[in-house]
Amino acid sequence: MSTLIAVSGRAEERAAPELAAVFIGVGGSGPDRERVMHDTSAAHARLLDEVRDLEVAGALDQWSAEQLRVWSHRPWNAEGKRLPLVHQVRADVKVVFRDLDRVGEWLATTATRDHLTVNGVDWQLTDATLAVVRERAQRSAVQDAVAKARVYADALGAGSPVPVELADHGMLSAAQAPAARMAMPMAAFGAPPSGGAPTTEFAPADLVIEARVDARFTAEPAG
Repeated sequence: MSTLIAVSGRAEERAAPELAAVFIGVGGSGPDRERVMHDTSAAHARLLDEVRDLEVAGALDQWSAEQLRVWSHRPWNAEGKRLPLVHQVRADVKVVFRDLDRVGEWLATTATRDHLTVNGVDWQLTDATLAVVRERAQRSAVQDAVAKARVYADALGAGSPVPVELADHGMLSAAQAPAARMAMPMAAFGAPPSGGAPTTEFAPADLVIEARVDARFTAEPAG
């Protein structure tokens, strides 16, 4: 009588980041609507001019920018009293660098300016590289599952296991889970030197692409 063997396979592949997606928030608030609009619009326009210069220089893969959004509200103080009207202006800008050497230098000046906030840096691979690395991880995960099944079959004194089912992790059971995961290293922000602008140190670790599969095998009694 054949034996059913169920295993999971897992593998990781590592690759150096190729792109850095920087997320910048442009915003301002205050009681004077015209002043807030003027100052925030000026900061937004200056930022986009710099981004276009980076694009012309070949430092960027792509970028996108929202139009300025304006709204007003009357906040409450701790005693429950309505305060004067506050006007707020905001827009988000995404800048994807292909020249990673330019990221730290650019943020060291951008992050210090009024009305600008650095909301994060997301290290990425190009689509072509990600597809290649993910495939390597998936193939290795299948090989890991096959190796485990062979160990179990051998321990039972059975013959070579024959695959009957293979699926992304979780697809052979009620639980659902993603087939691949990519760990993103974070950028390290350095403290500002005395009397100077803050510096940003970037030493991104390799991105980790993980693949997991579930598999079922049958193994016939040896002999």
